[in-house]
Amino acid sequence: MQKPILTDIDMERFLAQIDLLANAVVASGWRPDWIVGIGRGGLAPATWLSHALGRPMLSVDLSAQVPAFSDALLEALRARAQAGERLLIVDDINDTGRTILRLRRALGDADATVLRLAVLIDNSRSGARVDYSAETIDRAVTKDWFVFPWEKPASEANILADWGEEPDRTA
Repeated sequence: MQKPILTDIDMERFLAQIDLLANAVVASGWRPDWIVGIGRGGLAPATWLSHALGRPMLSVDLSAQVPAFSDALLEALRARAQAGERLLIVDDINDTGRTILRLRRALGDADATVLRLAVLIDNSRSGARVDYSAETIDRAVTKDWFVFPWEKPASEANILADWGEEPDRTA
């Protein structure tokens, strides 16, 4: 298995991505009641987007696989969506689509009037669609492993360990 190309997303590019997402949400005419950050990678973008849109933020953690911080909170989000509260779910990348599909399943029959998804980078070959993205890649062409600003304190070994959990994403 060949080591991936590690591509830094610097702060300037990240802030441009946040501006693109915020402008796209505003241009759509849809206004979320809540910005929801998906842990781990969606927390920083959700925080910045929350400030950019002037909307409060909630979070749920799918990465740690601790039910009290994922399943229970997803159920609470589902109840909010069923009550008509508008949720903008934010993650760093829609790569395979697994996270997005899990969120859509967990939130039941919530449609685009109450549930929308935003990512910094969207893989056009993903098994899931998002409503807003700052950039689109094609994993058949772009094999890079993106290193976002909040990941930069990690050692290269830890970054590669994250990649190694699912190396097929960049194969």
